[in-house]
Amino acid sequence: MDEAQRVEYKIIGARIREFRQKRHMSQADLAEKANITLSHISNIETGKSTLLLPTFIRITEALQVSADVLLRSDVPEVNNIYKSEFAEILEDCTPSEIESIIKIVKEIKQSMHAPKSDALI
Repeated sequence: MDEAQRVEYKIIGARIREFRQKRHMSQADLAEKANITLSHISNIETGKSTLLLPTFIRITEALQVSADVLLRSDVPEVNNIYKSEFAEILEDCTPSEIESIIKIVKEIKQSMHAPKSDALI
């Protein structure tokens, strides 16, 4: 496996971890639901292990998530899923709450796009 493939496995593993945590599942919970060993789930999430298609399918089913969300988060359809998820979060909020959430999101986005300082503080 070359370096680019290793990076892809790490990214996919991180997405699996993210969705597992969003669903308030432990690695043990996911391992049990997907019929995979706990150590294998850990290795998948850290990108230390390759992911065979049958294993990947069991993980997507256990997480109840679309494969495209885990594989390619930059696909337009996936971005629409994120937008829809954000809309769902806001749907029961008051206008004041929505304004506050938007303000927070803008601040987070700004800090994520801010130039990183190489200087040690």
